[in-house]
Amino acid sequence: MPTAVTAKTLPDAVKTGTVIVDLWAPWCGPCKILSPILAELETELPLRVVTLNVDDDKTVAAQYQVQSIPTMLVFQNGQAVEKITGAYPKAKLMQHFTQVLEQAHGGK
Repeated sequence: MPTAVTAKTLPDAVKTGTVIVDLWAPWCGPCKILSPILAELETELPLRVVTLNVDDDKTVAAQYQVQSIPTMLVFQNGQAVEKITGAYPKAKLMQHFTQVLEQAHGGK
């Protein structure tokens, strides 16, 4: 199950491994579609998902120049390596994150 983070707790949450940061807001319809998909992917792939409510904490959104939500920030061992904006079908996200994980582990 994804863990909620803040700007203060984010650095520790993304320190190791592959972590997807789901930037969302309660009023965002596409965010409500994306969140359960990311929760499922967290159980199916070797990655972690954390969530950050941009209404409660705008610092991270500003830091990574997020102008639309939902946005996913992909971290590898503490470094932001990708920003993905929008909600996508589970199959597309599964394929993409599988490639990200392969690249991180010296694969294809």
